[in-house]
Amino acid sequence: MLKIRQFAFNFFGESTFVAYDSDSLEAIVIDPGMFDAAEREFFDRYIEENKLKITQIVNTHLHLDHCFGDNYVRDRYSVKIAASPADAFLGATLEEQTRKYIVDGEFDSRSVEIDNHLHEGDIVPVGQYQFNVIEVPGHSPGGIVLYCPEYSCAFVGDSIFYGSIGRTDLPGGDAKTLIENIRTKILTLPDKTQLFPGHDRMTTVGREKTSNPYLV
Repeated sequence: MLKIRQFAFNFFGESTFVAYDSDSLEAIVIDPGMFDAAEREFFDRYIEENKLKITQIVNTHLHLDHCFGDNYVRDRYSVKIAASPADAFLGATLEEQTRKYIVDGEFDSRSVEIDNHLHEGDIVPVGQYQFNVIEVPGHSPGGIVLYCPEYSCAFVGDSIFYGSIGRTDLPGGDAKTLIENIRTKILTLPDKTQLFPGHDRMTTVGREKTSNPYLV
């Protein structure tokens, strides 16, 4: 069985996900956003208590709130970071992004470097399950979605939310591009597909097709 654990981390209420195969206990961490020692400890406790084996980090995009914990997870669990190369410039400016939005506090200011480049059609394995990489730029140039047909779920980052869509006023954002990609690459998935966004609650393709005010 594919299991999904959602965490809410950092000042932005970012959703970090752990998706794992309950048989093999192989897991991926999607958008590690833990900011401070307490959040890192909480995350580690969950991994240890469930005896999970993290195989890699996957970023749906590299805005600061979605990658605060990338270097920590990479170092502690000896795994690599996978993301779209189109967002490499965001990972390289993590400290600059953080100083712009956060005045106080200690944080890991190291740049986030992508180890494995992800592109449309690539496969991310999680034990016996496979996630298809779908490129959905607009919120950021390198935004991606991870879609698992077998489990009818998709991790959509900040491209689409329950009743809303991602902001496009950050570097590299483009509203027209985002809406076009949502319509052609997310809303074309089966209606029952569960969408796990980068903030707030889960939704479905069917719900957003019929009631999202930005899309209907």
